[in-house]
Amino acid sequence: MKPEKLSDFKKTLSRLNTSELTEICLRLAKYKKENKELLNYLLFDAQEPMKYAEDVKIFLTADFESMQRHYFYSTKSLRKIIRLLNRYAKYTGSKQVEIELSIWFCNNYLNYVDLKTSHKPLQALLNRQFEKIIKLMDKLHEDLQFDYQQEFEQLIINAEKKAKWINKNEYL
Repeated sequence: MKPEKLSDFKKTLSRLNTSELTEICLRLAKYKKENKELLNYLLFDAQEPMKYAEDVKIFLTADFESMQRHYFYSTKSLRKIIRLLNRYAKYTGSKQVEIELSIWFCNNYLNYVDLKTSHKPLQALLNRQFEKIIKLMDKLHEDLQFDYQQEFEQLIINAEKKAKWINKNEYL
């Protein structure tokens, strides 16, 4: 069965009364965790997306702190963290929050991951985040671009000092 178009949903939902809309929202939240998380964000956190980003950082810091040092397990843990970061950033719909979370991830990567390993999948996780940040910066307002560009340059310089396999010329 193929779902209707979003415009059809919008028309139908605009005709419903408040109690019917409430019922639909509760049923959506009941059956899928992501729907419940999105509804939680929209109802309680949408007014302050940067505060939400800080809450996400606090929540995911525990995952970094409990991560194992072995490259195989740390790669799995980092993929999980990236998956969660992307999900939470998607809820906000804000490129600024997405960059904020990506830069935070990269800084924590440099602090918690064994940077002496030559495990390519582990290295690729950081490289992909760098590339993602570069793409997202182009979509920001010029003032924000300037601020995040400076923060990103500092991140790259710091990363090059800590990990020999990072070449700052690739990203700057």
